Amino acid sequence: MQSSNKMRQTSDVKQFFKYVIPSVLSFALSGVYTIVDGFFVGNSIGDLGLSAVNIAYPIVAVIQALGTGIGMGGAICYSINKAEKKEVQAREFTAGSMWLLILSSVILTIAIFLLNSPLLRLLGAGGEMLALGEEYIAVIAVGAALQVVGTGLVPFIRNHGGAFYAMVSMIAGFVTNIILDYLFVWVMGQGVAGAAWATVIGQGVTMVVALIYLLEKKQFTLAIPFSRMGKVAADVIKIGIAPFGLAMSPNISLIIINRFSASYGGDPAIATYACIAYVICIIYLILQGVGDGCQPLLSHDYGERNWGNLKSIRRLAYGFAFALSVIGCIILYLAKGSLGVLFGASGEVNLEIARIMPIFLVSVPFVAILRITTASFYATEKSAYSYVLTFIEPIFMLVLMLILPPLLGGQVMIWWSTVWARILAAVLALLLKQRVDRQEIAS
Repeated sequence: MQSSNKMRQTSDVKQFFKYVIPSVLSFALSGVYTIVDGFFVGNSIGDLGLSAVNIAYPIVAVIQALGTGIGMGGAICYSINKAEKKEVQAREFTAGSMWLLILSSVILTIAIFLLNSPLLRLLGAGGEMLALGEEYIAVIAVGAALQVVGTGLVPFIRNHGGAFYAMVSMIAGFVTNIILDYLFVWVMGQGVAGAAWATVIGQGVTMVVALIYLLEKKQFTLAIPFSRMGKVAADVIKIGIAPFGLAMSPNISLIIINRFSASYGGDPAIATYACIAYVICIIYLILQGVGDGCQPLLSHDYGERNWGNLKSIRRLAYGFAFALSVIGCIILYLAKGSLGVLFGASGEVNLEIARIMPIFLVSVPFVAILRITTASFYATEKSAYSYVLTFIEPIFMLVLMLILPPLLGGQVMIWWSTVWARILAAVLALLLKQRVDRQEIAS
């Protein structure tokens, strides 16, 4: 009996890392995606170009988060129905998700074209920064469909057992982005527009590679009865709101921090957080990679009502995410004095980054708890709890920034407000997890 349990635990661990390692690497690459433009633009144009890309990035993030939300929502519904032996319904969720990705990308493209300048002004851009931001976003809007569909296909590959191939599709786009950033920004001198074209084309390559996989596996379909489309779309969106929000959460925080920093610290504070956000978001994405990587296993066990396996996978996720958060903190602490140099920031900004980075590192292990708990909730149809955890962090942050900086010290309290918001959100996550565990035991 003990031998059987040990073999099952070994199998769980192997399955866990088979899914999670490629997912972590994929999300790490997507995080590097966000700093590649900043690296090339910052070293080409300087603080102003870096700040323009940073302040415009939330718009890019909405595009990618929309694809992530729809893709994850559809893939989770597919996986649960597949585990419940509902083959027809599973295929309908694939088709319905594809239609949602296509339609939403068209709507988003039109909206960004029409609202480009007002959105950037709302985000705090003005003067030359606004002009550079408009130049960047105009190109991003052209390729919005490539980014939405490409990002949305990756969760389906993962839920079809292609975690490694999903990573390959991300690598293909990443390499393309780097090569084209070098050519467009440095060699051809196209500035922020060149960086945007590199991003769009790189995402297009990811989309093509992902599409090839689904077509070869005969898992791509657009066939769904019109009468079923409304119900399928509603179910996908219901679950997809949380992954969408989780992908957007760092960028909502970015918007809040930039707006308050503009009042207390000005452009140097915005440039400082731009560099910090670029690198620390890689850790956040890696942690999300752990949660989303084990999602197919959690959803499958949930569909089969295999609570023992589900909890075992979740424990592995917490442990692995915490270990990665500690390693990430050590690396960033040791590198804090050279991060600004990487992005071509001024000496003043580089010194401020080195001084401020330890403050942000305090919250990283708490982010690990928050990300894994949220992912486990939306993977198992606990939508209400996942919504709460997804959006509570920026709410805490906003409230703290309205209170702490005027009372206790200006810009430094902007930084500490982000830390306390994440700690409070993690505490809430653990309380909700305990409540769910008690409900499962009772049932």
